[in-house]
Amino acid sequence: MRILIVEDDDRIAQPLAEDLKHEQHHVVDVASDGIEGWEYACSTEYELILLDLMLPKLDGITLCKRLRSAQCNALILMLTALDATSDKVVGLDAGADDYLVKPFELEELAARIRALSRRSLQTRLSILSNGELQINPTNFQVTYAGKEVSLTPKEYMILEWFLKNQNQVFNRSKILEKLWSYDKSSGEETIKTHITNIRKKLKAVANEDIIETVYGIGYRLRVK
Repeated sequence: MRILIVEDDDRIAQPLAEDLKHEQHHVVDVASDGIEGWEYACSTEYELILLDLMLPKLDGITLCKRLRSAQCNALILMLTALDATSDKVVGLDAGADDYLVKPFELEELAARIRALSRRSLQTRLSILSNGELQINPTNFQVTYAGKEVSLTPKEYMILEWFLKNQNQVFNRSKILEKLWSYDKSSGEETIKTHITNIRKKLKAVANEDIIETVYGIGYRLRVK
């Protein structure tokens, strides 16, 4: 999952980002004010936005309303020190999907994210497939002809992206932009390495290349 944290307090934002990246294997970007959060959200498609209520330059409620007016479909989880019922109602009415009061435990946040993800999955196709290749987003299982394929978190994200966008060709820079954090130092050679590893693992069970190279352009899934 690609997550945007919009939080001006580094004491909260940085440990939260580290936990989401290294413990929960999400792709995470951090914005330190409402304007920067708006710019990030406009330039990248996020699945979840963790949004502080009290932000400099543009407050969380206004940003939430602006995102929904712009047809942003990301899940929005409000983070705030205000715990009055009226404050929660204002946040939810602005378009937030859930509300978490500071201070909170990382375990509780992880549980809220899982609950929101399950709710979101109910409105999406459960199984992604192409011929005998299948991905189950509910448990991150990848199979080919019923045989399980073990992928790393990044390999899974790349393959899922291809299955969600079949018939489309993506170059390395586009994949890097979509699936890596902005502050990540990984280059396009990283994408080449991951694609090579995915091909090897799939070819071991499929006896053919599932991801094909469109020379001079990029990669795409071989549609069955």
